[in-house]
Amino acid sequence: MPKNSLKVRLGALFASLWIKSLRIRLSTPDDFGPGILGVWHRDLLACAAAFKNWGVHTLISQSKDGDFFAATVKQLGYQVTRGSDTRGSSNVRHVLKALSQGQFAGMALDGPRGPAGEIKPGSRWLSKQSGRPLWIVSVKYGAHFTLKTWDKFVLPLPLTAIDIQIKYL
Repeated sequence: MPKNSLKVRLGALFASLWIKSLRIRLSTPDDFGPGILGVWHRDLLACAAAFKNWGVHTLISQSKDGDFFAATVKQLGYQVTRGSDTRGSSNVRHVLKALSQGQFAGMALDGPRGPAGEIKPGSRWLSKQSGRPLWIVSVKYGAHFTLKTWDKFVLPLPLTAIDIQIKYL
């Protein structure tokens, strides 16, 4: 266990409480069902709130930030596999298995490092291999801050309303 595991667990507890405070309004198509929930990296917190306790199986990078986010979403009912397109990419088989069992999977479309807003090939490959749809998740925020990061990461303020629309890619 890493030295900072207590800090990670405490931070994840705080983050999960923050995420649970968000007021999500979800709009889905009539034929919405198990598949890949494709989200933009900037919207990870809002999407973590939208799909909490759905048992979504997600692939999270093997980085320090990934340690924190994995610990957070586990507290929100997600199934987590660690890996990315550059490190641990063979772990995608766990996500593929979850899809074949009729579960939802979640992936950052633009990966852990971008470029922002550019769909990497992994989510399309996963959709093709599993025969499950790739759903694009669009987020509109109430009160929030946008960080000056590569993805313009969004921090919604606690208790804010967030509208999420899901469309088929």
